[in-house]
Amino acid sequence: MKILTFTTLFPNSQQPNLGIFIKHRMSAVNKYCDAEVRVVAPVPYFPNLPINKKWQAFSQVPKLEIIDSLPVYHPCYLVTPKVGMTCYFLTLAWGAKGIVKKLHKEAPFDLIDAHFVYPDGLAAILLGKMLKIPVVLSARGTDINLYPQFRLINPLVKAAVRKADHLVSVCRSLQDMMLDLGGDPERAAIIPNGIDDSIFKRIPKSEARRVAGIDLDQRVMLVVGALIERKGIHILLESLTSLKKMGRLDFTTYVIGKGDYRPMLEQQIATSGLHDKVKLVGEVANENLRYWYNSANLFFLGSSREGWPNVVSEALACGVPVVATGANGTPEILKSSDYGLIVERNSEAFAEAIVEGFRKEWDYDKIYQYGQSRSWRQVASEVRDVFDLVLCRTKGRAAV
Repeated sequence: MKILTFTTLFPNSQQPNLGIFIKHRMSAVNKYCDAEVRVVAPVPYFPNLPINKKWQAFSQVPKLEIIDSLPVYHPCYLVTPKVGMTCYFLTLAWGAKGIVKKLHKEAPFDLIDAHFVYPDGLAAILLGKMLKIPVVLSARGTDINLYPQFRLINPLVKAAVRKADHLVSVCRSLQDMMLDLGGDPERAAIIPNGIDDSIFKRIPKSEARRVAGIDLDQRVMLVVGALIERKGIHILLESLTSLKKMGRLDFTTYVIGKGDYRPMLEQQIATSGLHDKVKLVGEVANENLRYWYNSANLFFLGSSREGWPNVVSEALACGVPVVATGANGTPEILKSSDYGLIVERNSEAFAEAIVEGFRKEWDYDKIYQYGQSRSWRQVASEVRDVFDLVLCRTKGRAAV
């Protein structure tokens, strides 16, 4: 089976952690499922000028790179920040058309595996029509739980959902949203993410903390996620401030990630006098996160919305209990209070749950065994089953 994975959410030399869950899934399909996966991951066009470091980085992405044995092509497409979003599916399709046609001519694709419903998915559907091959469209989170709220984007999301040959979501809540937007329940599947069990596993806490630079006698809570509003770190800081006033802040919180909220969070930490109890670590390479998970006594996620939060799965795979909001796929991971606590998204609830999380006597072996129960190889097998079903249906339709 020859597969074109099409998405703007794929790692590249400038953004090694971007869409890493897609890379893991399709690398596993490529490795275990008798499939040949080629990736087209467009990047925004921006001239190599020192005007804006964030945008200039796109000019440094090579046209072709090999990532985890996958050939990844990076054509450019036109982006006009904050305006013109209704046209992005057209600029994406136009920018990728040349390389997609070339690759298809060299070794014809059987189907397109597209990730992120809009604009990526709708662009992939245009490319699928051009190549006359089916498109399997995977939802990831924001594309379904936020974008349909935009008046001009809503009909485009609906068009992608309705025109795809099959829909895949990582959790039940996203699938329900896709069906509400017009998706066919007979052509929909739920395939949760997995974990890389060669990376995310238990290691001695002494080794983990030595690498992370954390004292062995500290009590540690860990947060991993972008420093943006929906991750709720600013609310967490409010709860930590309350615990400090009550004399109950007897642990240190390490926050891994980067984002636009960092200056605001730094100011909030300084104003609240939390500088000795909250550490903003910055970005950490995916393969090194295991040292931080294994250093933690408790993991925290305060999101307002999610898809399938990989960080929760990774924490559990390292035997760490979780306190998290019930956003989208999170309750499907934390199926039992044996693995973590589901909490309302406000500072008072955060504070109470965190205190309970540190106080509770957890069965760490049980958490670890549960966290290790779903690998990317299992995910790849489920993805291959969907692809087989789509191709069988497509061939049957062509034969009529």
